[in-house]
Amino acid sequence: MNLLHREDLERLEAERLAPYATLSSQSRGREQKESPDSLRMEFQRDRDRILHCSAFRKLERKTQVFLPLEGDYHRNRLTHTMEVAQIARTMARNLRLNEDLTEAIALAHDLGHPPFGHAGETALQQMMADEGGFEHNEQGLRVVERFEERFPDRPGLNLTWEAREGIAKHHTSFDNPCLQRFEPQLRPPLEAQTCDVADEIAYAHHDLDDALNFDLLHDEDLKEVPWVHEIWQQALRELQAARNDPQVRFRVLGILFDRAVLDALENTTANIERLGVRTVEDVRRTPQPVVAFSPQTADRYVELRDFLWRRVYRHPRVVRNATKAQRFVCELFELYVRVPEHLPLKHQGRCKTEGLRRVVCDYIAGMTDRFCQEEYYNAFEPQLLR
Repeated sequence: MNLLHREDLERLEAERLAPYATLSSQSRGREQKESPDSLRMEFQRDRDRILHCSAFRKLERKTQVFLPLEGDYHRNRLTHTMEVAQIARTMARNLRLNEDLTEAIALAHDLGHPPFGHAGETALQQMMADEGGFEHNEQGLRVVERFEERFPDRPGLNLTWEAREGIAKHHTSFDNPCLQRFEPQLRPPLEAQTCDVADEIAYAHHDLDDALNFDLLHDEDLKEVPWVHEIWQQALRELQAARNDPQVRFRVLGILFDRAVLDALENTTANIERLGVRTVEDVRRTPQPVVAFSPQTADRYVELRDFLWRRVYRHPRVVRNATKAQRFVCELFELYVRVPEHLPLKHQGRCKTEGLRRVVCDYIAGMTDRFCQEEYYNAFEPQLLR
């Protein structure tokens, strides 16, 4: 058996993928030119660089909705990212899209998030309101283009144009894409759109799962979302289990994931045919997203998100801890602005060229939950002087 080299893989990719998939051999390339790899295609290299970067490892210590004060068993940014990548790759494979590009975008889509999930993002938006704001897609680009230190002669990861476009244009109900440098008049390719839907599927289901696991919700509460409650009753009948048996929750989540992915795949296939999509350029010029739920399922997930917002994201326990987290971020921010000498030296050196508040924002956005708490206590709790 002969060893497959990059050229062989690119040929196989062109033969196997759909005509509207993004081919590695047709990438627009990197900002800084590099020699091609002998074994890996370009989007494989993107995925590997993201997987091995320090910002990706930090995701383990960054949370989304349920903060560290809630316990140890909820999802964090890293486990969420892995779930999104798994769902996105499944969808990409079934649609004959480029799995490597899809996975790279999925792995990078949350690199710009600050500590303490949406609470931390709200705090930074507040602190930066008069300084250009804070948006985590834009911050993700800053991470991969500037802050990662992987090469001796240039900043950032030097990802392909397509991977960076996928980060910039990531779009869900919680995201506001940063478009200006990446052809805002055009849609991203199907690989990026697949990550958007995979993200919606992942967070809606795992937030529901975590809320049930933490007793923020109970099965009776699901009556407010009749189609989810019906699935719960179905699982009870199939398993012949008690209402509080964890296997029921696991079965419900499995059904929800399966139905959502299948619906998105079937509707996307129908959209491709209906819109006459034959090439990547066709995708970019479509009047609406191609990868999407059917209208009925989309309405159902609006209903589920509204339920989660009322009963979970605004639950007193969640709000109480989110308020604490916002205080950590805001008071640290104000301290660093008032006394910039608290910043590490390499960050102090950027203040004259980039502005103090933006540098402070970048520094805090790169913190993990635990480090942010430690910095807060070291700064404001005298008994912890060291």
